[in-house]
Amino acid sequence: MNIRTRNWFYLFAANFWGILNDNFIKHCLVFIAAMWSLPTWLSQSQLIAAISAALVIPYLLFSPLSGKITLLYSKQTIFRICKLAEFPIVMLAFLSFWTESVFLGWLAVLLMGIQSCMYSPSKYGLIRDIGGKEKVNFGSGVFETMAFLAILVGTCLAAYLSDHYNRLLVGGLFFVFALLGCLCCFAIKVKEDKDGITDDFSTTNPIKFIVQSYKYARNFKNLNAGVLGVSVFWLVGGLLQMNLVLHCTHTLAQTNTMAGIVMSIAAIGIALGCTIGGKLGSVFKDKTLIYAGLMSMIICMMLIVVFNPNVYICACLVFVLAFMGGCFEIPCLAMIQKADTGRKNGEMLAYMNLVTFVFVLLGSAIFSLVTHWTNENSLAVFAVTAFICLLTFVCFALRKE
Repeated sequence: MNIRTRNWFYLFAANFWGILNDNFIKHCLVFIAAMWSLPTWLSQSQLIAAISAALVIPYLLFSPLSGKITLLYSKQTIFRICKLAEFPIVMLAFLSFWTESVFLGWLAVLLMGIQSCMYSPSKYGLIRDIGGKEKVNFGSGVFETMAFLAILVGTCLAAYLSDHYNRLLVGGLFFVFALLGCLCCFAIKVKEDKDGITDDFSTTNPIKFIVQSYKYARNFKNLNAGVLGVSVFWLVGGLLQMNLVLHCTHTLAQTNTMAGIVMSIAAIGIALGCTIGGKLGSVFKDKTLIYAGLMSMIICMMLIVVFNPNVYICACLVFVLAFMGGCFEIPCLAMIQKADTGRKNGEMLAYMNLVTFVFVLLGSAIFSLVTHWTNENSLAVFAVTAFICLLTFVCFALRKE
């Protein structure tokens, strides 16, 4: 195994274990904390919303700071320090399960969100350091594939263990996943380009950071377009994740188990789409994959809206939809990595994170409004999501090359 292959392996593995632990802790709380003695003012739905928000809020508040530190320090150093910080966080998480404290569990998820946010630009930046500009499609594809597989495994494992609950086993897995991630992180040995390191970096105010980053990104071809594409992908993904539960249980009258199976099919589809999209990046132009992905997603959703097929055909359409979504995201992510921004690459990745999570919150708002106005009509949500993809297609088609 040569040095590049070894670094690829450890980077992908470190990303997998980190995201797995994030989602495992989060969903263990979602499934298990509901069985604890909750305060009278805290319902199960409020608990789920609070825990989910704990992983999102840090990206909205600290993304500018995470980009800022990549200008001053080695990405590998930032990555390693943050992975070491994961150990006291999982200790706090374990303590929350030992004492059955919802507040300590929420705090642990919040700290995990902050930790993940702080090293996110660094781990994404290492893709180009390892593979060079010509390998960013491949690296981004496998990187995102491992991320979605980690989300799938973490969610399913938490659901299974909630029915066979043993707090020592759950807490032990927190530490095992943190240890594996840390070992992989420290095994990465990359020579980074240190040219251009400066302390003249942008603001940490999130709103000003978005404005400044957008203006700076306009100097580079396709950079803002890539940020838009990645953000739309996560907006659409969030809408579909929420809507699939509603569609399977209400519209198709299926069980929660079936809803979980369809959601797992979607996650597998995205993972495969990211892998194939990364490989196709060396054959087709980025815009070709983007247009094909968006148009395929629109067609799949409109077929569901018009024909409202049974759960099996719906699952097939969801798989194709998710697969083409992965093919759409990877060239968008590659556009950001290919921009010759030097050490500002970390800030641009932080800019991507911040805009992405703004879009994620926007997706939650759209879902709430559409379901409220249509009496929880899941087909209406599919239609609105297809319209968002259509608007994105038009934006990409009209932009200047």
